[in-house]
Amino acid sequence: MTRTQTSRRSVARALLGLFAAMGWQRPGSAQALPKAECVAGAKAGGGFDLTCRLATEMLATTRELRTTYLPGGIGAVAFTTFATKRRGERASLVAFSSGSLLNLAQGKFGPYTEADVTWLAIVAVDYGVIAVRNDSPFKSLADVAKALRSDLRNVTIGAGGTLGSQDWFKAALLARAAGVNHKSMRFVAFEGGGDAIAALRGGHVSLFAGDAAELSQFVGKGEALRVLAVLSKERLGGVYANVPTAREQGFEVVWPIARGFYLGPEVPDADVRAWSETLRQAMNAPDYPTLLARHGLQPQALTGEPLQAFIASEMTRYRQLVAQFQMMRAPR
Repeated sequence: MTRTQTSRRSVARALLGLFAAMGWQRPGSAQALPKAECVAGAKAGGGFDLTCRLATEMLATTRELRTTYLPGGIGAVAFTTFATKRRGERASLVAFSSGSLLNLAQGKFGPYTEADVTWLAIVAVDYGVIAVRNDSPFKSLADVAKALRSDLRNVTIGAGGTLGSQDWFKAALLARAAGVNHKSMRFVAFEGGGDAIAALRGGHVSLFAGDAAELSQFVGKGEALRVLAVLSKERLGGVYANVPTAREQGFEVVWPIARGFYLGPEVPDADVRAWSETLRQAMNAPDYPTLLARHGLQPQALTGEPLQAFIASEMTRYRQLVAQFQMMRAPR
């Protein structure tokens, strides 16, 4: 038996233990094992959808994980739903990203905070990208900066998120690095990265500020898109191996995007521990880096106390950034 097979069998045993703790039956018993669910808080094709697809493959040898969509407010509807109506659902993972934390820091999820759900795991990290169509006159970030300084109206930036979203912040940080006022940007908000990419492909926006993983699905298929920069400290691999970072081009813009899952706040501790262990073992599988690479993601595995410390640290950082850009939503 190979190491991969042994690891996957360990994951399978852990997940079956989780299902047993939930009172579910094994296949072939009087009651069939129900499907687990991964909730994507935006339309299909964006980062939440990608995270759920990753989870489906992580657990492929144990049980089918069904993706459902709960769009609205780039995760706001999903967060509110699980913080209120679906607080104790033990078989429902909800995908989140760093953008979810950023929205929480701005008060975009209503009266709710990071304390209103159970943070389960971070399973990967993504990075921001700046991209254009192949027929765009912009060949580098320097070209974009020149255009921004010349006439902001000539640069329409499309992204999956509203004013103050993480994609908006990528564009705002780029504008600031170019020496122009970010408040004057022509920014077009879409409900998810998939819609924003479609707008770029259709020529409705001139620039896309989004995520490397969600865009890699199109770049890897030979779409007529040009990635000008990745917003990472060092170059990425795979389809982005030849794409320079923003730093290399003289623009100090770095934007990592953690991807993971949370549960409702009333899910029993035993179930939380079982899910955490299942995901931890899946992330320790020898073939997991290959799985991440196939989705354009980079390794970052956090559960338990290290995850809680990370959430607290990131919330502090985002609140400082929100204050710096004066993006805090007024209390209702």
